[in-house]
Amino acid sequence: MSSCFTISLSLLFFFINFLGTESAPTYLWKYCNSTLYSTNSTYQSNLKNLLSSLSAAAAAPNNTGGFANTTAGQNSPDRAYGIFLCRGDVSASVCSDCVATGTQDILQRCPNQRVSTIWYDECMLRYSNQPILSVMERDPYFTLYNTGNVTDSTQFMDVLLETMGGVITRASAGGSGKKVAAAQANFTSLQTLYALAQCTPDLTEWDCNTCLQFANGYLVQGKQGGRVLTPSCYVRYEFYPFYNVSALPAPVPAPLPPPPMTGPKGKTSKSTMMAIAISVPIGGVLVLLFLTCCLLRGRKTDEIIQGNSGANELTTVESLRFDLATIQAATNDFSPENKLGEGGFGEVFQGRLPNGQQIAVKRLSQCSRQGEEEFKNEVLLVAKLQHRNLVRLLGFCLEGVEKLLAYEFVPNKSLDYFLFDPQKCGQLNWPLRYKIIFGIARGMLYLHEDSRLRIIHRDLKCSNILLDSEMNPKISDFGMARIFGADQTQASTNKIVGTFGYMSPEYAMHGEFSVKSDVYSFSILLLEIICGKKNNFYHQLDGGEYLAIYAWNQWRDSTPLKVLDPAIVDSYSRDEVLRCMHICLLCIQEDPAIRPTMATVVLMLSSNYFNLPSPQHPAFFVRSQSQGLSLPMEELKSNQSTSSTMPSSTNGMSFTEFHPR
Repeated sequence: MSSCFTISLSLLFFFINFLGTESAPTYLWKYCNSTLYSTNSTYQSNLKNLLSSLSAAAAAPNNTGGFANTTAGQNSPDRAYGIFLCRGDVSASVCSDCVATGTQDILQRCPNQRVSTIWYDECMLRYSNQPILSVMERDPYFTLYNTGNVTDSTQFMDVLLETMGGVITRASAGGSGKKVAAAQANFTSLQTLYALAQCTPDLTEWDCNTCLQFANGYLVQGKQGGRVLTPSCYVRYEFYPFYNVSALPAPVPAPLPPPPMTGPKGKTSKSTMMAIAISVPIGGVLVLLFLTCCLLRGRKTDEIIQGNSGANELTTVESLRFDLATIQAATNDFSPENKLGEGGFGEVFQGRLPNGQQIAVKRLSQCSRQGEEEFKNEVLLVAKLQHRNLVRLLGFCLEGVEKLLAYEFVPNKSLDYFLFDPQKCGQLNWPLRYKIIFGIARGMLYLHEDSRLRIIHRDLKCSNILLDSEMNPKISDFGMARIFGADQTQASTNKIVGTFGYMSPEYAMHGEFSVKSDVYSFSILLLEIICGKKNNFYHQLDGGEYLAIYAWNQWRDSTPLKVLDPAIVDSYSRDEVLRCMHICLLCIQEDPAIRPTMATVVLMLSSNYFNLPSPQHPAFFVRSQSQGLSLPMEELKSNQSTSSTMPSSTNGMSFTEFHPR
């Protein structure tokens, strides 16, 4: 069944792209900012004029570059700025048709939005109430990929990186007035790789290269096709010619290598050989001494951090070391005024480094029985993870009894701080909640499939979703996470950790966990975002239903919108809410094999190209202590955490709280 789905989806993407230049523009994605303008306002009038000007510019005979920018209005608060960019290989007529469609479509998909971007296969169009010309923008970015896997992932990545690297260099240079380039490379005797990179031509070479390198870093590895879209640039690769090969400039042949130097024989040659004979042994001795010093310096760290992970981890970890004095100075010696929160494994403090950077410092408790294990796990794990939807580890400190972790400071606390507060929940309108949902899904996809490791988080919940200054979600708290091998799909444990209410049945009852356990937790989190209620809200209210049961009953009774948070009734998209609820019910199926992967979840959230399967009656496993649990409760109780800055989650037992403010 799944193989048929994969093949069908792959064929669908192929025919969409194959027919895209001969039919209506192929819609890919849109970004709608949460800032609204009023109907019949000055900004609405300016925006209408702006979009009309962009459409006219695309249709103008002299527009051969597939790019234009314009503004409308005089006063800064209501002035509208807009640009469009057509794919470098499409014809003028296709470009004109795409932009004309976009100027109408964007108003329908992003109604009353002051800032919006829409992407098609053939063009991109965006507008804003702030200047955007010559401003490099990487966010928001969006990833699409073919679900089919390549046969040899390692060989493929070598070919892809080399090919895309050359394409990015040529696109950044901006030959022929456009910042676009493409290339072909042989992967196998039967497969040719096609790659394309493009920037808006208003960018400098440096900004274009920066944007393309960023996008290139988020291409999904090991797939038969993929693309990353940003407001300023675009990269894509496929195993079929998705662009007009003859319309793009061919790569300039590399210059021939210079002939080898042939100096005169005799004295010079002998002196060169003697210099090499002397310098090589001396260099080897110096390297050996340097490595010995590093090994002695890091011996104590090695004893705790290395564990079973091997010496290869030590280099990465050592580069993140902070001195205790630096952390003490940053936090005013762990002053109570700098304290952000407290959990089962210790306290969290706000700090500021000498360079002005703000940090959040987790100080592991000396009496915690799991402190050392969590410390080792988080350092080795989080140091390898780099994604905009994961909280970033900046460094660690290990001196005496102190075990400290320094993270990036995330100013808007955690998702539950807003979501479950009657006054603050109104700040989370539906477009913002959907942005948070999608960001969490992308972060989990990175953990499961796109990072160098396969990570099972095991404690995904609202309080572990931090929000940055732009309300982008960042998954935090990897103390419970587990690393899977490349071919490993599941594992079991006698030690159940996590939060009741978010745990999948197979994990809570049998200790079996996998990527599908995280998928289950994601669905509960998604449901809480839609409903604005904690998982046990209705159970506490009348002693009956939990949130998941309530949602299923409403879905079954064809009244799914009854679960909607009243705070978003004026901003929600009916189609998006129903799709999210549908995904929730698919993700809490009792059989883990039936639940979708996070890759499929991301596709379902971002694409209307295929219909979702009908959910079966889902699994409901949420029991209180009074009902009895076949779990090691004494272990769970010993790790229960509390928070000094906000209420602990009351829908279960949480183990680590992290609350930057």
